[in-house]
Amino acid sequence: ASQLSPHQQHVLSRLSFGITSAEREQVAKIGLEAYIQSQLKPDSIRESAKLASKLNSLGIVRRGGMNLLQENIAANQKIKDPQLSVQQVAAIRKKNNKLNGGLNKQLVEAHIARAIYSERQLQQVMVDFWLSHFNVDLRKNQVKFWLDDYEQQIRDRALGNFYGLLLATARHPAMSIYLDNRTSIAPNSPAGKRTKQGLNENYAREVMELHTIGINGGYSQDDIISLARIFTGWSVDNRGTRGNKKGFFFNHNRHDPTDKVFLGHKIAGGGVEEGEKALQILANHPATASSIAYKLAQYFVADVPPESLVERLSKSFLNSRGNIAMVMDTLIHSPEFNDPSYYGQKFTTPFQYIISLVRMGEIVDPGLPRLRGMFHQLSMPVFHCPTPDGYKNTQSAWLNPQAMLQRTGLATAIANGVLNRSSPVDIETVAANMGEISPSTKQVVAKTPKQLQAALVMGSPEAMYR
Repeated sequence: ASQLSPHQQHVLSRLSFGITSAEREQVAKIGLEAYIQSQLKPDSIRESAKLASKLNSLGIVRRGGMNLLQENIAANQKIKDPQLSVQQVAAIRKKNNKLNGGLNKQLVEAHIARAIYSERQLQQVMVDFWLSHFNVDLRKNQVKFWLDDYEQQIRDRALGNFYGLLLATARHPAMSIYLDNRTSIAPNSPAGKRTKQGLNENYAREVMELHTIGINGGYSQDDIISLARIFTGWSVDNRGTRGNKKGFFFNHNRHDPTDKVFLGHKIAGGGVEEGEKALQILANHPATASSIAYKLAQYFVADVPPESLVERLSKSFLNSRGNIAMVMDTLIHSPEFNDPSYYGQKFTTPFQYIISLVRMGEIVDPGLPRLRGMFHQLSMPVFHCPTPDGYKNTQSAWLNPQAMLQRTGLATAIANGVLNRSSPVDIETVAANMGEISPSTKQVVAKTPKQLQAALVMGSPEAMYR
């Protein structure tokens, strides 16, 4: 495969999880701009057969979260049967636990497989970005049963319209369970009068603070309460019989149908359309444009992004009414993104680092369970971020002496074939895919025996930055 120029190397390293010789060939054949435009339209790219076969092998995920949830509900009902012996109850519990544990593992493995094998690399990188932005934790209640569908909904909209993405996450059971909106009941509603339960403000607060206008977006506690009232009744249908067969269910009995004022807008009392209107107000708010622009600039360019870029992206977001692909097109062609002083300066998260080693080393059939364990070792287990703000993508969050030791240890293990004994890492392949390495790294590599060279390159500072 042909060698990339430093500029091409920079673009591909930011728009993918690691450069492969196939991508280098593609850029040599069609040119960088055609590559960028195809990545901005993921549906135009044929997905790899390798990815399909990997996902096919994950049988538990393939069975579908809704089906697994029904099995869980049935098992939990069954163990209440007084006719069952202690041994029978234990057997049902054991089977259930095994199924749940298997689901947790396979959800993570499916996510890893997509990052490694997807031909739609920019879409997958955007999924990584949005999953932190709209974070949920698979360990909370039944989130795990909804997670595969949640990730798919985000993937389908990752380069689409921001309002569509925001609405999909707001309605989704994974989010409703994670941020407790399904437990929120208007005190003046029939259900509220009966149960004496009240509002839960969690989702209303986080959708403003984290998902849209940001902590300095100019909202008050009154706006949080108004929004919580607007979202009463946005609930979860576990059995798939009452809602839209996708888990979302609007429960009129829990909703506050009175008029509200939200961020200075009058919202007439009604039903589910109140929440849709509130999300439109948030999606089209200038503070949301700035907030998303800042986060994208930070993720793709620099930990402290240039203000000129944030302004440029914010304008693009507002002008296109939240068209994410257009905002990304603006970013990729901006003078700031293309400024050589930013090349190779973005420290990778543990997820980006390990996946990039697998891709740049072109390891055949890497063991997914082993990779899953590596993310735990590096304190970034997939889908396990406990706080709603998601995993950070800045150097200060991940660069410390202990983490560097662990990274170099894992790089050495990967170079030595720990992910697939029959697919040794070839130093020439890694070096070609990584691009330019510093004179000091070259010097160290030159003095090292051939069989240790791949480990040195994979554990080098250049490999840890993109």
